[in-house]
Amino acid sequence: MTQFHQPISGNDLARFSGPNTFMRLPQATSLDGLDVAFLGVPMDIGTSWRSGTRFGPKDIRAQSAMIRPYNMATGAAPFDHMNIADIGDLAINTFSLKESLRIVEESYEAILGTGVIPMALGGDHSITLPILRAMSRKFGPVAVVHVDAHADVNDEMFGEKETHGTVFRRAYEEGLIVADKTYQIGIRGTGYGPKDFTEAAGWGFQHFPANELWGRSLSGMGAEIRRDIGSRPVYISFDIDSLDPAFAPGTGTPEIGGLTSMQALELLRSLRGLNVVGCDLVEVSPSYDPSGNTALVAANLMYEMLCILPGGQG
Repeated sequence: MTQFHQPISGNDLARFSGPNTFMRLPQATSLDGLDVAFLGVPMDIGTSWRSGTRFGPKDIRAQSAMIRPYNMATGAAPFDHMNIADIGDLAINTFSLKESLRIVEESYEAILGTGVIPMALGGDHSITLPILRAMSRKFGPVAVVHVDAHADVNDEMFGEKETHGTVFRRAYEEGLIVADKTYQIGIRGTGYGPKDFTEAAGWGFQHFPANELWGRSLSGMGAEIRRDIGSRPVYISFDIDSLDPAFAPGTGTPEIGGLTSMQALELLRSLRGLNVVGCDLVEVSPSYDPSGNTALVAANLMYEMLCILPGGQG
């Protein structure tokens, strides 16, 4: 029987010790033999409000030490069926957003060239654009499940075309994504005008505003999205600010009236069966949540995404 990497058990080594890797997995120096790689992108130079997401990967990893390998709710046991490791952080240029995005894109091309599924710990949301550029070169335009308080479809911010608020406009313009298979879930808040959301809807983006989801289970909606996507390659981009600040205050651009952590679990679990080719969890800014709860939620949502990857069910 093939022996895959396993997280260090809390019964073998106390959870407050051990390596600062995701779920205390081995840190790999090579992609050889891996099916899934966790990686950090410690960057916040693309953000427009509160900084601090450069510390997100470190804090998510620290909080992930609490997670056990078996999913009691879904029966998923990803570590029994896939070889998974943490490959550390990308060496971004903390003084240059443009250079950092280039580094992310080239790093992803190398990772995807090995057949490994990458799972990124952000970092601000600007990291998703170079990821999608690399994804599209390998898979063609991908479907996108984008969970976020913001649509991130600005044309520019302070004259800049590549920021955390312009990602999905650039992705649409560059043909990186399938417009009518792009699902933006949890969007809300105030705007500059009615076109903030309606323009992207005109491109084909499917919007699920948070106020229409209050008090609802998201399992049915997720199942509909799964059927609509079918077998297409799909990328999941999860901005932690999609959750209400009551559940995840540690983020740079919080908006009230968001999703609950329970709805996030329902949504992700309902996407099981999709051809997921990569995921990210972005915008965790630990300094705004000294309790660590935001990073704890983020770590668990990363684990839930791991549990729905192809091949993770045996």
